[in-house]
Amino acid sequence: MDVLRLTLRQLQIFVAVAQTGSTTAASHAAALSQSATSAAVNELERLLSLQLFDRTGRRLLLNDNGRALLPRALRMLENASEIERMARDADQQLQSLRIGASTTLGNHVLPGLLARFFGSSPAAAPHWESSVAIGNTEDICAQVAAFSLDVGLVEGHCHHPQLDARPWLHDELVLVAAPSGAQGLDPRDPTSLEQLRAAVWLLRESGSGTRETGDLAILPQLHAYRRVIELGSSEAIRQAAAAGLGIACLSRWVVHDALREGRLVELMTPLPPIQRQCFCVLRRGKPFTPALAQFLTLLGLEDEHAAQPPAPPTPSSTRASAVRPSP
Repeated sequence: MDVLRLTLRQLQIFVAVAQTGSTTAASHAAALSQSATSAAVNELERLLSLQLFDRTGRRLLLNDNGRALLPRALRMLENASEIERMARDADQQLQSLRIGASTTLGNHVLPGLLARFFGSSPAAAPHWESSVAIGNTEDICAQVAAFSLDVGLVEGHCHHPQLDARPWLHDELVLVAAPSGAQGLDPRDPTSLEQLRAAVWLLRESGSGTRETGDLAILPQLHAYRRVIELGSSEAIRQAAAAGLGIACLSRWVVHDALREGRLVELMTPLPPIQRQCFCVLRRGKPFTPALAQFLTLLGLEDEHAAQPPAPPTPSSTRASAVRPSP
């Protein structure tokens, strides 16, 4: 067995500097002095006989060597954390899970999943240590790729090569407006493409799975949005649409209650149905903890090579019927 010259602490400091861009900022994250942080970086470069950073003033920027080392260092640190978690009792292992979800799934599907996951081991309730992060698809995928999350549930396509994206649920996007109309639009009549082009569009920000899916379906027909208001959450868009501010393209999960209560109406348009695949994303090469294995079983994804589900006509048809959101 080779004698290792590197330490996990050196790799932790390397990652902190890589993520912050300076030894000063990294020293706070690593709970060290700035001089000790600089010394640790220099010692790591000496041991590897490689320069890992380009020095630009007080900034340290990863060079090619550093970029090659970073994912390996992250993987080693995550594996070390897994070893430490193995020392915990079985119930605590079962309940320790870091989950990320994009906003639609996080607000409308994940709560029911968490209730079932938590309820499956009631004896472990005093040791509940799970955490949930909700953001747009791009943010969640980036956190899973960086080992900050164990699993991500997203509505959009995942563009990270380090991630394994497993098809999970299907969702449907619908065009909605206030019953009184928006900018002269009468939602009781069919809406033409020209009316859609002239309308004010209430859209999610770039990086959102809802925005990406909507753009792919709508822009080939309209060519461009003439008037746009971007909002950072689907709930804000739903409220703005109900207030008559414009047209929204949102998940049926998001607008289900508003449609039922008459606060929104679904527009009749010449656009084809807009459906999208939801994914469960995992870091390639990351070992499954007991909690993650149990959570994947709950999602119906315990088999790594499970067949992809057929596309159903509405988001109420899911791979695991038990995760269907309550009406």
